[in-house]
Amino acid sequence: MSDKLIPYGKQYIDDADISSVSGVLKTDWITQGPKVREFEESLCKYTGAKYAVAVSNGTAALHMAALAAEIQNGDEVITSPLTFAASANCVLYCGGNVVFCDIEPDTGNIAIDKIESLITKKTKAIIPVHYSGHPVDLEKLEKIAKKYNLIVIEDAAHALGAEYKGDKIGNCKYSDMTILSFHPVKHITTGEGGAVLTNRKDLYDKLMAVRTHGITKENFRYYDSKYDGAWYYEMQYLGFNYRITDFQCALGISQMNKLDSFVKRRREIAKIYKEKLADIKGITLPTEKGYAKSSYHLYPIRTESRIKRKKMFDFLRSKNIGVQVHYIPVYSHPYYRNLGYKEGLCPLAEEFYYREISMPMYPALTNEELIYTVNSIKEAVNAI
Repeated sequence: MSDKLIPYGKQYIDDADISSVSGVLKTDWITQGPKVREFEESLCKYTGAKYAVAVSNGTAALHMAALAAEIQNGDEVITSPLTFAASANCVLYCGGNVVFCDIEPDTGNIAIDKIESLITKKTKAIIPVHYSGHPVDLEKLEKIAKKYNLIVIEDAAHALGAEYKGDKIGNCKYSDMTILSFHPVKHITTGEGGAVLTNRKDLYDKLMAVRTHGITKENFRYYDSKYDGAWYYEMQYLGFNYRITDFQCALGISQMNKLDSFVKRRREIAKIYKEKLADIKGITLPTEKGYAKSSYHLYPIRTESRIKRKKMFDFLRSKNIGVQVHYIPVYSHPYYRNLGYKEGLCPLAEEFYYREISMPMYPALTNEELIYTVNSIKEAVNAI
């Protein structure tokens, strides 16, 4: 077992997935074809959102959502520092300023009770991150957003298949938009890929245009009606080439057929971790609030201290267990420090980072590998 690397996450690809991709490669449409729309429809059907726009990756989805929200120079957007950099970078791409809010020490999610104190006249939006697949308390967040007329963009890159109060994350019941990621370590994969979900037709129309250079070919949308002919199109926004291919979407459709089984297996793995590690002193296990059903993109445990985290990390890596840490607080990176962000801005997020290690969590993880990991964690606790 120790000769084989057990990663913290990986994709699951079967013969049906491979067949779906190869089938598209034999057709005349390998990009901008029917599979893109079919994939978008499958996302809507699963989540309950009215509209979906599939794109090249999750970062593109965040950028497009920020553009659709009309984030501009000087606008402030509140988000969590305990996330991948893209959750904040999308604001900078639009010329906005990022305001980091500290986290809940148990879930790792943005601390909603701290948000209101950060709102100013410049605040335009909030980007909550469903850390590790555990939903943010969206109803509570929505009340704040409505009070101050703010846009809410859910970063659900970790949370496809998760539920909030019995509803699927992504239905946009409490938000204006939700973004997804289909990177190989996520719940489903298209290789690289992402999507923006929304229930607002105005946002959907803008997202569709921004995805393809800001261009429309729909004649009823043309500004300049004197031009006609089937060749005609108009660039109406400064958009981007954030398109996704048909063969990627064919893979996504095939993966969506397995999504519920993927989430079920992730929750089974989380249950085994909890049962086997509950009585182990020196580590803190993930929690699950009553309103949430986590889809467990990650299984983040925490040690007692920064020093013990480093020792456990190195010990587990020496056992060929590919643990990882999620995340270095975004404002701690040199680029953000150069913008003026200082250490100590969000002490709970920093403390979470210093103690966190992500354990292997993916559907193809075998019970043998899982028990090996559990036993190695126990060894590590005794060793450090």
